[in-house]
Amino acid sequence: MQRLTPRQLAVLILLTGVWGLNWPVMKLGVSGFPPLSFRAVSIALGLPVLGLALVLMKVPFRVPRRFWPELGLLTVTNMVVWHVCIILAVEALSSGRAAILGYTMPIFSALIGALVFSAVMSRRAWLGVGAAAVGVGLLLWHEFTGLAGRPGSVALALFAAAVWALGTQLLRRSRIELPTLTLSFWMTVITGVVLGLLAALFERARWQLPSAASGWALAYNAVLIFGYANAAWFYLARSLPPVASTLSVMFIPVLGVFSGALWLGEVLHWQDWAAVALMVAAIASVLWPARETP
Repeated sequence: MQRLTPRQLAVLILLTGVWGLNWPVMKLGVSGFPPLSFRAVSIALGLPVLGLALVLMKVPFRVPRRFWPELGLLTVTNMVVWHVCIILAVEALSSGRAAILGYTMPIFSALIGALVFSAVMSRRAWLGVGAAAVGVGLLLWHEFTGLAGRPGSVALALFAAAVWALGTQLLRRSRIELPTLTLSFWMTVITGVVLGLLAALFERARWQLPSAASGWALAYNAVLIFGYANAAWFYLARSLPPVASTLSVMFIPVLGVFSGALWLGEVLHWQDWAAVALMVAAIASVLWPARETP
């Protein structure tokens, strides 16, 4: 397994915190604002932050025409489907449930890699996938009754996770010879346009000024999610093997569950603590350096 550089480790730690805490933040945001509009406004506010990063770092904006078809495919599989489906699921489910279902992505990614792309996985990687799967099951232990009443939202979250898993595999194998920030910027632009059109088509009658809680959630998503987290994830996804990059973020749903419990008053059980240990084992399985052969 690939050893993380200090830079990758720092990006991963910050990304885990930002994405993990965003689950209850999103729930607060969509409780007083239409979900698709929430995402579209967040992107519109976050794009200047991401654009400024490109300017300050002197990263080019231009994407050659020959890369446009692949850029479109990567955008759909990595961002459009994920952001549309998961924000609709968050509106109907608790933040913890949505986080758990959304982060079945590493399990889907491992299966897609092995079955579709003929990826060879070590025994340790499969053990990590298994630990992650059991951890997700434990986190869902007390949620099955609630989930059974919302099959459509559950299906949306799982579909979003599966498509994102495919996108992660495609991103790692991409031949687009451009900086990750450039890709992230234009993928965010395209996603923002799609979400804006969907919001205008389906939510126009619900448009209103956001509440204080929704306004804070919009700012959080604009600056930290679309200004930093997406680009950080694309950096990890392009620089690490798919299994390593996906399992490395498996602590995010744990943080989502615990932050949701802290902010929204959800009750924790022994299964949640056991899941923490399994997620740590899953992460270690792909990121702990292997013993060198003499």
